[in-house]
Parts: sequence; C-alpha cells; structure tokens
Amino acid sequence: KFAQGFPSFGPERRGAPVTAFTRINDKKINVRSGIYEPDVVLVLDASLIGLVNVLDGLKPGGKLIVNTAKSPDEIRKDLNFSGTVATVDGTGIARKEMGVPIANTTMIGALLKVTGVMDLDAMKESVEHRFGRIAQKNLNAMKRSYDEIKISN
Repeated sequence: KFAQGFPSFGPERRGAPVTAFTRINDKKINVRSGIYEPDVVLVLDASLIGLVNVLDGLKPGGKLIVNTAKSPDEIRKDLNFSGTVATVDGTGIARKEMGVPIANTTMIGALLKVTGVMDLDAMKESVEHRFGRIAQKNLNAMKRSYDEIKISN
C-alpha cells in the first residue's frame, strides 16, 4: 500500500482545529492536494462537532468515525447523517492503555476496522519503529479501539 498524509493549518497560531488529509491506495499517489470529497472522515475531538462542519464534502454513503463515548445513533441524530457512523472512546482507551489522553494512534485501530483498508497486524512494525519502548502500549490501544468500535450503517 501507498500512503500520503499532511495537515492543513489555519492562520491562527494556536488552539484552532486542524484538518489533516490522508490518502491510502494500492498504487503510487501522485496527487498533492487537499481532499475535498472524502470517503471517510475521522473526528479526533468530538467537541468540534457543531463548531465545524465535520461532514463537509463527505460523499453520500461515506463513513464517519468519531472519538466519543456517545453511540453511533446519538451522533447520527446530532448530525442528521445517513451514512455509516462509528464511535469509540479513543481518549478513554488511550488514558487506560498509555496513561495519556492522546488518541491519535488509538484511533487508527478504529479506522482500520471501519474501512478494512489493511489488517491491524500490518501496523505492528511501523508502530514499533515509530514508538520504540512504548510501542506495545500503542498497539494495545489500537487493538482495543479496533475491538470496541461501534458501527451503525
């Protein structure tokens, strides 16, 4: 698989929401732009719902993944969204598994479960390389997110 990811920051110096784009494909990725009609949106901070339009551009029948303790049906109702909604308390899992409320790596497990883009085990080597001595905690958090995500079609 080939992957490409990059953030997009607004003009604010701190505290503003950050949009990040990720492409995953079986072929080499040559496009170098934002993604304006995503297949999947992953919301790391549920407090952004209502502050920004998290569904902006999401394709009909797209997939919305939210880091929240709320159920998929609650999020669906809040946003009036008819596509796939998946929720998991990634922050809670991160606190329990890693001792910090940083859910970035944790939510990769949720993303992999919802999209099926690759196996969870395929991330092991990359996580070990990136996180070294704390890799196992990250892998445990990813696995829990993968196992605990609630999906509503």
